[in-house]
Amino acid sequence: MSSSIINVSDERFGSTLLIALDGELDAASVGEVAIKLRRLVQNRAVRLVIDLGQVLYLDSAGINLLFAVGGELSARQQRLELVVVPGSPIERTLRVVGADQAFPVHASRDDALAAA
Repeated sequence: MSSSIINVSDERFGSTLLIALDGELDAASVGEVAIKLRRLVQNRAVRLVIDLGQVLYLDSAGINLLFAVGGELSARQQRLELVVVPGSPIERTLRVVGADQAFPVHASRDDALAAA
């Protein structure tokens, strides 16, 4: 099984955790990303912002991860928000599956951080 390459970086801004993904969020990488996300999110973070601006490919495994993490956060009175490039294939995919209705979507990191 070939491994997909994805980089996960994180920054904290007060009670917001911003995680940037760079690469392909697919069946090959979703397990690694899930572990990293769950390690990084703590109860003191009120919201998790996942920046998908550098994600080149998103398949059903990646979409399922977003919904699963969103549900876990909601159960802990936390929230998931997404940063997605307007007009990108990722934005179209998320719109088709209803993620844009399930989570706040921002056009940039600055917009996401300003919405805190």
